[in-house]
Amino acid sequence: MHNTRIICIITSFIGIIMISMGLVMQADYSKSRVFRDSLEMNRVAASANMIVKNKSEEKTSNNLLLTEINMETTDASIIRQEVYEGMTMEELAEKLNRTLKNEIAGQGYVIANKCIELGVDPYIATAIIMHETGCGQKQCSNIARNCYNFGGQKGSGCGMYKRYNSVQEGLEGIITNLYKNYYAYGLTTVEAIGPKYAESNTWVGKINWYVNKIRNT
Repeated sequence: MHNTRIICIITSFIGIIMISMGLVMQADYSKSRVFRDSLEMNRVAASANMIVKNKSEEKTSNNLLLTEINMETTDASIIRQEVYEGMTMEELAEKLNRTLKNEIAGQGYVIANKCIELGVDPYIATAIIMHETGCGQKQCSNIARNCYNFGGQKGSGCGMYKRYNSVQEGLEGIITNLYKNYYAYGLTTVEAIGPKYAESNTWVGKINWYVNKIRNT
């Protein structure tokens, strides 16, 4: 009876020890699992940060590329555009303005722009305008002042001459006339235009005088 009691006590003690060891092992396992989970979370966070960093670097790289493209586009847009004898449109207009007087003073850009548009020599067109109107000497002729006809063009509205409604319209009209009735038929020089444009034998010489004046002014 006494031995049986001792065995029960020992058995109970061993059971308690086993339960305690099981609890300790479970606690260690939980700690280990928490540690592994923490490592995994850190690894995931690091990967996420790397992705965000890569995206940020990629965006920065794209922005730099766009900036370079914009700079190249800006540089290309300010390239000098020469339209006649090494001059830009503005420079050509300024040169013509040095000769233009009276009613057509300051109209260099109108003449230059229309001439370049139609492929008419701006010096020849300006020379014809100056000669036909007399604007290069004292004052413009009556049909130039009253009817804005700057080329002596025949028509109606101003006696036997064509009437225009403004200085710009009249200047563009004479240049258009030179294009349609002369340049379109291959008459592109003063010598070629002269016989058809005027009956006077001195017309060519007078126009060339104005051309030289415009070029050298």
